[in-house]
Amino acid sequence: MRLSRLLIIILGLVIILSMALWLVNSLTQLYWQISGVSYLLAWLLLLLLIVLFGLLIFAFLYYANLVRMPKRLQRIPPEVPQIKAEAAEKNLKALQQQVSQIQDEVARQALLARSRQIEASLSRGDLRVVVFGTGSAGKTSLVNGLIGRIVGRVGAPMGTTDEGATYRLQLRGLERDILITDTPGILEAGGPGGDRDQLARQLAVEADLLLFVADNDLRRSEFDALEALARIGKRSLLVLNKTDLMTEGDRELILAKLRERLRGLVNPEDVVSASANPQPLRLENGQTVTPDPDVIAILRRMAAVLRQEGEDLVADNILLQSQRLGEEARSLLDAQRRREAEAAVDRFQWISAGVVAMTPLPVVDMLGTAAVNAQMVVEIGRVYGCELNMDRGRELALSLAKTLTSLGIIKGAVQILTTALEFNVATIAVSRVIQGMSAAYLTRIAGRSFIEYFRQDQDWGDGGMTEVVQRQFQLTRKDEFVKGFVQQAIAAS
Repeated sequence: MRLSRLLIIILGLVIILSMALWLVNSLTQLYWQISGVSYLLAWLLLLLLIVLFGLLIFAFLYYANLVRMPKRLQRIPPEVPQIKAEAAEKNLKALQQQVSQIQDEVARQALLARSRQIEASLSRGDLRVVVFGTGSAGKTSLVNGLIGRIVGRVGAPMGTTDEGATYRLQLRGLERDILITDTPGILEAGGPGGDRDQLARQLAVEADLLLFVADNDLRRSEFDALEALARIGKRSLLVLNKTDLMTEGDRELILAKLRERLRGLVNPEDVVSASANPQPLRLENGQTVTPDPDVIAILRRMAAVLRQEGEDLVADNILLQSQRLGEEARSLLDAQRRREAEAAVDRFQWISAGVVAMTPLPVVDMLGTAAVNAQMVVEIGRVYGCELNMDRGRELALSLAKTLTSLGIIKGAVQILTTALEFNVATIAVSRVIQGMSAAYLTRIAGRSFIEYFRQDQDWGDGGMTEVVQRQFQLTRKDEFVKGFVQQAIAAS
């Protein structure tokens, strides 16, 4: 406590004590004077003075901060852990830059809408719990059982099971509301079943916490689905449902087997049993009784996980969604750039063929079309956002031409096309066709190699230029491609 404040408190107490002594003496005299006229008036005046004196004392103590007024508690949504929130915001900013370059209007608007949803999730106050599993496992019954057991407000369902019915819940001890979603069944056959399966998996990916429902030991397809979700970081609780149909021994045996089988994917304490929709029981007197749903174990475990890990689960999920959306945007942008770059390669390969055909060389030589290839490199670089001048383009083109020569690819290309032309050329001068087509073929290999170079941020990768060029040559020497290339060349000529 600071010295000035201490002095004020001491001085205030002295003043109050002095006033109290003076007040007692004055009130005594005043009381006896007025009481001679009216006892009621005397007591009213005494009471008023005491109240005023009490207010003076309270005001002093409040100023001295010795008495605090109780504040109204407000429910403030918890903040997402800062580091993960900043990482998500960084991903979203990068995403918006990428999306602006996507030409497909529908895809661009869809990505922007989903990015805005993620941005809203950074400040949302809800925990998303998704109930996931096959259609026969009893997911809807489990949701109904949980809703009936949870103490608090339950909102009206939003949507249907085919779409993913969602309920808003409040659970004691949690600052956030819970959105619990009952998903369509997975692993259903047929077109509509496949659509529902895809929707269920998408909802599971967007969840903060998963309740994976099974009614026995997991089939291989169920295990694969749970493993795939765990691989991307989804936190799951496994619920063994319909245990009312099992003996106690069978239930414990299945639970033990599940815990062992899921080791490393699901924590042993996160494998719990439930009987969400117990079968009716017939009593000795002939009456039928339906037991209450037994979901206490899953409810307790879910509440414990959400209380202990809820904030991290929200943060991890937001970060995951921003990363996945960024990957989707990069994939769309990469496909768009590849199409543009391949169109440039298609155009420049026939330009190379025309240059060589007009000035036929004794031997096909990539150096003879260096200027064309340099321009192609510059244009491919521009597609990938890399502005190169012609000198740098020529340098890269000549470097790759030397690699083609050293690997014997030029000679190999001529042999491949000569063999193919024996069955396709009748009236055209074979030597000129071979030279022009070989130039186009080699330009294509070079162009495809440069696409890989720019896709990897101007890096040839661990194997260097040689490995990239050899891989492209192997891809273009397949019979189907060569036949199509030859037919296209003849049609162009």
